[in-house]
Amino acid sequence: MWDSESESVAGRDYGNGALSSARQGVKTEGFELRDQSWHVATDVPSDLLVHVGEVNFHLHKYPLLSRSGKFNRMIYESRDPDLSKLVLDDLPGGPEAFELAAKFCYGIAVDLTAANISGLRCAAEYLEMTEDLEEGNLIFKTEAFLSYVVLSSWRDSILVIKSCEKLSPWAENLQIVRRCSESIAWKACANPKGIRWAYTGKPPKVSSPKWSEMKESSPSRGHQAPPNWWFEDVSILRIDHFVRVVTAIKVKGMRFELIGEAIMQYATKWLPGLIRDGAGAGDEGSNSGNNHSISGSASWKGGLHMIVAGTKDEPSTVQAKDQRMIIESLISIIPPQKDSVTCSFLLRLLRMANMLKVAPALVTELEKRVGMQFEQASLADLLIPSYNKIETLYDVDLVQRLLEHFLVQEQMEGSSPSRQPFSEKHGYDAAQRVNGQNAKMRVARLVDSYLTEVSRDRNLSLTKFQVLAEALPESARTCDDGLYRAIDSYLKAHPTLTEHERKRLCRVMDCQKLSIDACMHAAQNERLPLRVVVQVLFSEQVKISNTLASSSLKETGGDAHYQPMIPNRKTLLEATPQSFQEGWATAKKDINTLKFELDSMKAKYLELQNDMENLQRQFDKMAKHKQGSAWSSGWKKLSKLTKMSNLENQDIGPQVDECRSNQENS
Repeated sequence: MWDSESESVAGRDYGNGALSSARQGVKTEGFELRDQSWHVATDVPSDLLVHVGEVNFHLHKYPLLSRSGKFNRMIYESRDPDLSKLVLDDLPGGPEAFELAAKFCYGIAVDLTAANISGLRCAAEYLEMTEDLEEGNLIFKTEAFLSYVVLSSWRDSILVIKSCEKLSPWAENLQIVRRCSESIAWKACANPKGIRWAYTGKPPKVSSPKWSEMKESSPSRGHQAPPNWWFEDVSILRIDHFVRVVTAIKVKGMRFELIGEAIMQYATKWLPGLIRDGAGAGDEGSNSGNNHSISGSASWKGGLHMIVAGTKDEPSTVQAKDQRMIIESLISIIPPQKDSVTCSFLLRLLRMANMLKVAPALVTELEKRVGMQFEQASLADLLIPSYNKIETLYDVDLVQRLLEHFLVQEQMEGSSPSRQPFSEKHGYDAAQRVNGQNAKMRVARLVDSYLTEVSRDRNLSLTKFQVLAEALPESARTCDDGLYRAIDSYLKAHPTLTEHERKRLCRVMDCQKLSIDACMHAAQNERLPLRVVVQVLFSEQVKISNTLASSSLKETGGDAHYQPMIPNRKTLLEATPQSFQEGWATAKKDINTLKFELDSMKAKYLELQNDMENLQRQFDKMAKHKQGSAWSSGWKKLSKLTKMSNLENQDIGPQVDECRSNQENS
């Protein structure tokens, strides 16, 4: 009944993916499933019940004890030779893996595939099916299949590392994830000319690259795989395994641009909130075809689908935790090189990081990355809502920090020494200065547009507006039209500003940098302080006068080194177009009107003061008490004496003067 013959060589064959053992202690034709319970198809009654999860296995002790050190130890430690039930709820791989391991113990052929090999390998380790018990045990055979079959195949490596998601920490401890990650990294960094372009994420009609067939035939140029052929497969992995693969690819020397693209595609697939509503097809890293669903094999704890764009509602705790972990992991693996990922992607990632309250250190690191390429940002990406219960609608403080990081980065690049020769270094420094100035000009236009947008917020303080407007150096703006537009928008949204506050607001603008259209608008803008209007008109007239004078000198062949001067008002008005003369006349008329109104107010004040004195005298006459107090009567007498003395002085004054004149004449 019990067979003790040794295992044949054929029983150790794993090349075809089938495992079998010649040792068959119990003659059986296989396993049968009856009402959530597996039974061995044999005439020998079962003497051991193994409970794994919700499935029962009615087995025999001898085949299991001969292959598994775990069963030997459990029965020995129980001190019960008649033990008939064992519970293995913590077995990795669950009932499916134990079914394969039990069949192997009975000598039944087991088909090894990429889908079941990781679970079976972990179950073999759990059951301690080592070579000490019998040569060619399950650990040996599963290891051989992993090394010689799985790791040589791109598709199998992806499927195995995907199946390891439910096998932590066993798959990590057995180095299955590490070995698959290195295999994937090696193949991703290989020359794509010999790869047949196909993905595991595609429909079944299309298969993954077959590495065994790479040398058999070369694909045509039209079907050559692009450098990013591996993005789709890698993006189905869980975030911790994706990080392992990307880290291994970095070590192998993959270009940082490709690594950045892979990160953006992964974020687009697992963080649909990164895609703005109505985003154009030109957004880098966006893949709308992958946003609507994630395949069942890629699902993880119910999936990570959550549209977060344009809302302040906090997601559920589980989804927030999952997405927070994804964002933190992606931030940590973004290549340090500039332009490895787009600025738009970084800003959208920063938006979600603020909403999900990612670790402050990682948020600061992400802000510095945005500052490195801040000139590439767009206004739509900068409009990040305030998620920290700030009064303003948009997070203006965040943009202020991004601008500071940009300026620090520009200063560091400008002061960093170059190792090139002197001649090349001189040209390099000049080009770097030009690029830096162009970047500052682009950032200045971006900041002006941002100020125009956020200025409509009534809760935006004047100080925040002023600090952000003055953060850039004066050389960054060659034209202040955008800044004037932002100031005018702020004045519209804040009509209660005092005169002092309006002057303080307009102080951030240089009137000499306004275009003609902006000057014409400012001349008729009732919201601006009158002094600013005069400055705008006067500076524009000076520019026009200098331009006309310079052009006239060129026509007459005058001095080439003409220094523009400010002429007198009459000459300036004569050389100014009629529209500006009318603007100046209007401003002068407004000033005269204000003076006239001030004089009228003074006259009215004096008139009211006289009326008040008359009313007081009438009141005194109508008083009921004819005799006042001694103090009041004395006071009246004193006032009469004072008036009389004044009259006498007025009469005596001319006489004294006349006497003095007579004495001098005599």
